[in-house]
Amino acid sequence: MDNRPIGVFDSGLGGLTAVKELRTILPNERIVYFGDTGRVPYGTRSVKTIEKYAAQDIRFLSSMDIKLVIAACGTVSSVAPHIGMVMALPFIGVVNPASKAAAAATKNGRVGVIGTTATIKSGAYDKALHTLNPDIQVFSRDCPLFVPLVENGWFRKDDEVARIAARRYLTPLREQGIDTLILGCTHFPLLWDVIHEAMGEGVTLINTGCEAAHTAAALLRERDALNEEEGPGSCRFFVSDSIEGFQRLAGILLGSEESQDVRQVDIDSTAC
Repeated sequence: MDNRPIGVFDSGLGGLTAVKELRTILPNERIVYFGDTGRVPYGTRSVKTIEKYAAQDIRFLSSMDIKLVIAACGTVSSVAPHIGMVMALPFIGVVNPASKAAAAATKNGRVGVIGTTATIKSGAYDKALHTLNPDIQVFSRDCPLFVPLVENGWFRKDDEVARIAARRYLTPLREQGIDTLILGCTHFPLLWDVIHEAMGEGVTLINTGCEAAHTAAALLRERDALNEEEGPGSCRFFVSDSIEGFQRLAGILLGSEESQDVRQVDIDSTAC
């Protein structure tokens, strides 16, 4: 048994998709979440800056005496996974779990990937998918407006701005005849209904946050490191900018009772 918390980080709200799944499949676990809302989005930054942010985020979470860290950020997982892999703690990104799920799901071997500009430019999903199955054809598209839409609460099915952006980004992928689409940023599952509508029936959507959560659960079981204390687990949230905006949107996704313990931190001073 290991009752230390699981650490999860993202550039903002997106990683809450992983937290939501963790709360479902591992209800006894304690979770510490850091959303770097003061520096979101990561996907438009340089590689050097993304590496710096990833190192700071992981060091901050490590100060919470965590037992595992999940980079619930497609950009970090694609561009700077080596930052987490050199740490002493077990590290899980979103690229490999999502790629495995997509390779298993596709029937026609045509897989689409959407993500931030940095994620798509890295080619990380292409490499992971081709390692699993060299015959898979990968069609990628960056969707830079999706993260700001989510961070500002514009992710519901009836939000016309989100629907217009989705049609503009996703029509070329739909025309390629893909049957599986990796939502290569953990913000994107919040646009699930909008993306599903734009892609149409017959396309399987892969939720990267959920796949990373299941991989983390399997690793903890394998290491006999689950929290076996009686009673429900807990969530603590830290952000690098305004608490109010994060708390409101987190409440929509997780439920208000899950998003009350939110604190603001100066990530530059705490992660030196």
